[in-house]
Amino acid sequence: MENKELSALQEQLIREAEQFARAELEHDQTGHDWWHIQRVVQMTKRLARAENADEFICTVAALLHDVADEKLNVSKQAGQDKVSAWLSEHDFKGADQEHIIEIISNLSYNAGKNPPMRTLEGQVVQDADRIDAIGAIAIARAFLYAGVKGNPIHDPQISPRSEMTAEQYRQEKSTGINHFHEKLLKLNNLINTESAKQIAAERHSYMEQYVERFYREWSGEEE
Repeated sequence: MENKELSALQEQLIREAEQFARAELEHDQTGHDWWHIQRVVQMTKRLARAENADEFICTVAALLHDVADEKLNVSKQAGQDKVSAWLSEHDFKGADQEHIIEIISNLSYNAGKNPPMRTLEGQVVQDADRIDAIGAIAIARAFLYAGVKGNPIHDPQISPRSEMTAEQYRQEKSTGINHFHEKLLKLNNLINTESAKQIAAERHSYMEQYVERFYREWSGEEE
């Protein structure tokens, strides 16, 4: 479908979603903060226009995706309920509410356990979020999150996990550098849209070079 200009009501709802997301996330210290949201929203808009997806649905889902994130709430359901309640209090159509919640509930990596996105809009937002987990900023976010969780930068005695449940992924002790092997370096092969694949590939290459150099420096073998 062709991209349509957003209506005045849609623009207003986006502004209100921005205010809600910022209030919820501006003090986050895990890398899921307001600036992450801004980057994901900008990439979402870029991909939505390239893929002819519904920019309104994509933008609102991008704005609210981490408000509902399981890592930032007492449970996955509690996060979804928070966003559902907010959507219900505003002028969102029932079908739009359902679509946004569907996207948010399946967006995260979740140790690779979530089902594929059903809609183009879901694929766009998921790609935008995953692109922010690939590249230079992703490297900074990975070690920020490791520090918040109390995990070391690297411990040669803690091997990357190749198979794990969602609970193990969330709760077991790991390291900052292991996160690249357990998630970040896998994302390039999980991108949905053609528009996102080229962006992800370049960032992935940069991240591969970083990880390779990390191990050379760790062992004192860098030239």
